[in-house]
Amino acid sequence: MSTFQNTTSSSIIFLLTGVPGLEAFHTWISIPFCFLYITTLSGNSLILFAIVTQPSLHEPMYYFLSMLSTTDLSLSISTPVTMLGIFWFNVREISFNACLSQMFFIKLFTVMESSVLLAMAFGRFVAISNPLRYATILTDSRIAQIGVAIVIRGTLRLTPVVALLKRLSFCHSHVLHHSYCFHPDVMKLSCTETRISNAVGLTALITTAGVESIFIIFSYFLIIKTVLSIASPEERKKAFSTCISHIEAVAVFYILLISLSFVHRFGKQSPPYVHILIANAYLLIPPCAEPYHL
Repeated sequence: MSTFQNTTSSSIIFLLTGVPGLEAFHTWISIPFCFLYITTLSGNSLILFAIVTQPSLHEPMYYFLSMLSTTDLSLSISTPVTMLGIFWFNVREISFNACLSQMFFIKLFTVMESSVLLAMAFGRFVAISNPLRYATILTDSRIAQIGVAIVIRGTLRLTPVVALLKRLSFCHSHVLHHSYCFHPDVMKLSCTETRISNAVGLTALITTAGVESIFIIFSYFLIIKTVLSIASPEERKKAFSTCISHIEAVAVFYILLISLSFVHRFGKQSPPYVHILIANAYLLIPPCAEPYHL
């Protein structure tokens, strides 16, 4: 463990951590991580290739799916370099600027994924409530505008969160407790006041994933209400079946997000490896599982 005097961010080298207490098994632990990473790359790449090359898939539902696959690919690329670097080569050092960049992109793609899941829920509602106007409501230009809005919104929400970290000073331990740069983990090492950073970070989380989860639930309330108004049981079953895969993808994403939040805030007595494994699962499992649900 390295010890420093009050140090400005520009000269800091952080030390990432693998899985505490399981260092002897890092090579074995890397195998499922590597499998998930390869599965994510192959699954999402095949989806994008199919949508781009098949004109029959140039429809709103598949455009939203291509957004989700692009976000999943981007999120999965943001973390394996540091994870596998630790597990395979024990490369733990990361500069502050590199840490900041990784943190920003992890947060950005996570927020974008939540936004795309909301857009897909809206698309499901339009398809069920106004099937004849589905293509006219969700035109190509409107879907493109939604995609641009998702990127801009996420960037504007998260830039202040990451920028505030540049103003912090760090002292004593520079050892992070995860295998990637986790925002609360970095703030714990600061020897300056972090209340503003905490407040801005919490606000960004609530106004993005928090609000979007509420709107997703509301969308499904409207979907259920619309489906129940359909007279034919067969049509009800068909309408509900189109939503199952999306519900599964939403459940995987938010269950792991909530689990990570609960463990971080209330599981302080849990073994360190529990925090690490849940944090890694949160970034690796949704991008891997969602293409096969959808």
